[in-house]
Amino acid sequence: MATIKHKLKERIKELTCLYEVTSIIVNSDFDQLETSLEAIVHSLKKALQFNNVAEAYLNLEDYSVQTEGFHSKMTIMHADIKVFNKVSGVIEVGYPEDRYFYVDFLEEEKDLLNNVAIAIGSLLERKQIRDSEAKVKRQMERTDRLHILGEITAGIAHELNTPLANILGFTELLKERVKDKGALRDLDKIVENAIYSREIVKKLMFFACEMPQEMKMVELNPIVESTLKLLTPSLRAKNIRLTKKISSKSIQLRADKVQLTQVLFNLVMNAIYYSPVKGEVVVSVEEKGKTIQIGISDQGEGIGAQIEDKIFEPFFTTKPLGEGSGLGLSVVHGIISSHKGSIEHRPNKPKGTIFILDFPKL
Repeated sequence: MATIKHKLKERIKELTCLYEVTSIIVNSDFDQLETSLEAIVHSLKKALQFNNVAEAYLNLEDYSVQTEGFHSKMTIMHADIKVFNKVSGVIEVGYPEDRYFYVDFLEEEKDLLNNVAIAIGSLLERKQIRDSEAKVKRQMERTDRLHILGEITAGIAHELNTPLANILGFTELLKERVKDKGALRDLDKIVENAIYSREIVKKLMFFACEMPQEMKMVELNPIVESTLKLLTPSLRAKNIRLTKKISSKSIQLRADKVQLTQVLFNLVMNAIYYSPVKGEVVVSVEEKGKTIQIGISDQGEGIGAQIEDKIFEPFFTTKPLGEGSGLGLSVVHGIISSHKGSIEHRPNKPKGTIFILDFPKL
């Protein structure tokens, strides 16, 4: 009877292990695969007959994990991990070699090890399929973007020629009347047009190719303040009141500083553009639980229901010809997504639009 009870106990352990491994795999996050594999290894160790001295080890081409006491000089049983019928790793279990022999492994334990190896192989196959699909999708999107950009080359030249002509024209005026009090006004126009030209080029570069990111921890508040300072001439030109609701404490965010500045610049510039003369633009920064939230609101006409699903599409714009490329919000959306954040819009009261940006707090 004791033998039957012992066998029954071992079967329960093995079945429990298979259930745990299946649950781990079903709930596995492909972006945190190492955590899942580590959990599988520890589950396998518990399922062995002499689990108090058993150890387990898993090795893949670019990753390995083992229980604390595992070493190569043990009595070891192993199973190959195959991905699309190609051996891509191994999973092993072992006992101290001075007390145990290979015959101490049960046949059921050998079957368990093989089943776990098959399950891990299936998981890795799913990951490879997902990664391959994502790569193909990126390549298709890139091809489409380049095709579209090729078709609108003439429009791009038009977008750039106008501000560049203004820069040259106002520069000539400054040369002729350096002491003229109006020179400051002309200088503001030069700065605005230079910024406009630079932003178009940046948008095209980001949209047409995968610009490398320099992700690092940055102080958010100084970036917001410097961006708003850069836009002071535009605010002043329409006599718009800027209200800042920025947390006084230090807020850190993992981001590409240049791209984050571009996001803020585009959204605040849009808020200024669509706001009426003597209107108000509100910029807020705060921490909300596990997220960092940035809000930018205007008092414009708002976003109509008929276009609210299109505003993040490339080349869609409500601005007159020559005043917008239609790349601004699509680029903003792409940058925020690459930072694992989100952007949404909702009506402002009594009128206008509020853009809400949420970034993960690390």
